[in-house]
Amino acid sequence: MKQHKSKTLWYALAGACAGVVNGFFGGGGGMALVPMLAGKCGLDQRKAFATSVAVIAPLCALSAGIYYFRGDLDLAAALPYLAGGLAGGWVGGKVFQKVSMVWLRRGFALLLLYGGVKAFL
Repeated sequence: MKQHKSKTLWYALAGACAGVVNGFFGGGGGMALVPMLAGKCGLDQRKAFATSVAVIAPLCALSAGIYYFRGDLDLAAALPYLAGGLAGGWVGGKVFQKVSMVWLRRGFALLLLYGGVKAFL
């Protein structure tokens, strides 16, 4: 029973970290969530990626709502990105099972590296 309680605590902590990152930066919570789900929560990588998507969707909606009510969200500017994002999400979800974990991890690492370099510069 203690192990289940500890795992539940790690899940909650992972979700909290993802929420804070999402709230601060307007996205990117999955970058904090995937390593925690795979490492501390014991999910295999593929399940960590998929679970991250399920967790991030409502966090993004909440963050967007907060930004909207503060007057910081331009919905007209966001619509083209939303359309592209929906199409990309559909394609990514379909291709996800066909890509080896080695390439998924490499792609995720490159995305993290790119984000880090862009944030630093």
